[in-house]
Amino acid sequence: MTPERYRRLLDTLDRRQPDLTVIMEGVHKPHNIAAVVRTCDAVGILDVHAVLPENRAKVAAGTAMGSQRWINLHKHNDGVAAIEQVRAQGMQVLAAHFSDTALPYREVDFTKPTALLLGTERFGVSEAAGAAVDGHVIVPMMGMVASFNVSVAAAIILSEACEQRRAAGFYDRPRLDPETYRHTLFRWAHPKLAGYCDRYGLPYPELNDNGEVRHATRFNAELAAAKARQEAAS
Repeated sequence: MTPERYRRLLDTLDRRQPDLTVIMEGVHKPHNIAAVVRTCDAVGILDVHAVLPENRAKVAAGTAMGSQRWINLHKHNDGVAAIEQVRAQGMQVLAAHFSDTALPYREVDFTKPTALLLGTERFGVSEAAGAAVDGHVIVPMMGMVASFNVSVAAAIILSEACEQRRAAGFYDRPRLDPETYRHTLFRWAHPKLAGYCDRYGLPYPELNDNGEVRHATRFNAELAAAKARQEAAS
C-alpha cells in the first residue's frame, strides 16, 4: 500500500458520521441501490440499512450493495424494526414522504442524529413505516412530475445534510469511536486479511504508521495455526 493510499483511507475515516444513516425500504433495483450507496459514501455515511423482504429481488439488491466496500450494510426484513433499531441509537427518523405535515428538506436540522428513510419510487414508504417515523420531509417540485427518482432524492437531501454538518464542523475531526475506527481501517486497508480473520475467528491485528500489520510474522503464524485447527476439526 502506498503512503498516499493509506493517508486517503485515514482522511476518509476521519470524516465518517456515526450518527447519520439511510434506511432503504423495499428499494430493490440494483442501479438505484448502488447510486444511493455511492451518495452515502460521498457524504460520509458508514452504515446503511436495507429492508429487503424475502423475494427474488433480494439477491440482486444484495449484489449491488456488496459492490460498495466502504459502507457497512445492515439487512432487515421489516421496515418498522429497522426504524426501531436506529432510533435506539438516538437518531431521529425522517421519511422522504408526501404528507400534510411534511417539511421541505432545507427546513430540517440534519445536525441532529438522523436516519433518512427512503421508499420505492412507485409506492414510497410503507404505511406502517410512514407512521412509525418522527417526521416527513419532501423535496419541493416545480414541474409536472410528482417526485424525483429515489436515488436523486437521496442525493439532494443528503447533500443538504452534508452541508449543514460541514458548516457545523462535523467533518473537522474523527467522530467514530476508537474500536470502530480501528476495525474499519483494517477492513479497508486489508480486506483479504480481514476475511481470513473473520473466517478463522482471529481478532484484527494492529497496524503500524504505514498501514501494514505491525507484527506480521506473529500474525501469519497465528493465522496458519487457526486455519490448521479449523481444518482438523472439519
